Amino acid sequence: MTYKKEDILKALETITPPGEGKSLVESNAVTNIVTFDKEIVVDVTIKNPTLQAKKKVEVEILKAIHEHVDPKVDVKVNVKVDAPSEPFKPEKPKVPGIQNIIAVASGKGGVGKSTITANLAVSLQKMGFKVGILDADVYGPSIHLMFDVANAKPLSVNVDGRSKMEPIESYGVKLLSLGFFMEANQAVIWRGAMASKALNQLIFDANWGELDFLLIDLPPGTGDIHLSIVQAVPITGAVIVSTPQNIALADAKKGVAMFKQKDINVPVLGIVENMSYFTPAELPDNKYYIFGKDGAKNLAEDIETTFLGEVPLVQSIREAGDVGHPVALQDNTPLENAFNTIAKNALTQLVKRNKDLPPTEVVKITTMSGCSTK
Repeated sequence: MTYKKEDILKALETITPPGEGKSLVESNAVTNIVTFDKEIVVDVTIKNPTLQAKKKVEVEILKAIHEHVDPKVDVKVNVKVDAPSEPFKPEKPKVPGIQNIIAVASGKGGVGKSTITANLAVSLQKMGFKVGILDADVYGPSIHLMFDVANAKPLSVNVDGRSKMEPIESYGVKLLSLGFFMEANQAVIWRGAMASKALNQLIFDANWGELDFLLIDLPPGTGDIHLSIVQAVPITGAVIVSTPQNIALADAKKGVAMFKQKDINVPVLGIVENMSYFTPAELPDNKYYIFGKDGAKNLAEDIETTFLGEVPLVQSIREAGDVGHPVALQDNTPLENAFNTIAKNALTQLVKRNKDLPPTEVVKITTMSGCSTK
């Protein structure tokens, strides 16, 4: 039997590729039709690069030809994609004006992650960068305490006709934390969805202005808040904080694994070891490795990431945090040098990451199993 191309084209006029607005015939997507005795071969080119779009077009062509031409004819469909000049990227939310978003995380609580975040921010600010901190530990916020602004309240400002929160600034660092909106002894008893909504408001309803870095101080573990953050903003890179003992290193390894998971895929800039050793004031040349020696350094080698530096267990770090004056503010001290080294190493890895890797994408869908896809 001989099939007429006019009949085939008429059948294909009923098909519109997903997202294109015109039929296959109107958009000149049909590039070739070949007919044989018992077979029709159709070549089409579409612009939508997704597998779902290609499969849908193929199925609809089969159905249309069987319905309008011959229900028994064999149909072969070749679908090609005319890729746009710019690579296809899913649409992602952004925080205007912020160049790099760095997540500071730990698998375990009590390792000094917020202390590292605060002093890393101060070190970057002293280098001349514009820096902000988002305290994402909604159940135990502490950044407002570490910067001596516990009683401050963010004001509302008008930005392009919209009311936004003005971050609190301390020591040249812009800050937002749920701690600004809570009473000192108030417990946050929220389900994950409520916490996520509050975080989105702190991110997108704030007047952050121009920032070179927004550091996000994440809570311990790998839970709802972490997924909410990677779903909300494209994280440029992550810094993992651990102490040297095995139990902390095991949890830190899980934190690294979360960011490296295929469907999250946030580059890990490196690992910081906190409480590396203890040096008594009366024995300044002695180092006592209370929690073990070189644990985070060895972990960094094992998982092929960078060791960013170590911070000793020193009473003045705790005292400085308690009074809201991060130790990195003090010039020409061993502790300032330690945090300065960590900041410089993180910057080196960030420059390398931005040069060698494409921008991170936000995670689009989270399944019940905990696996995520973009």
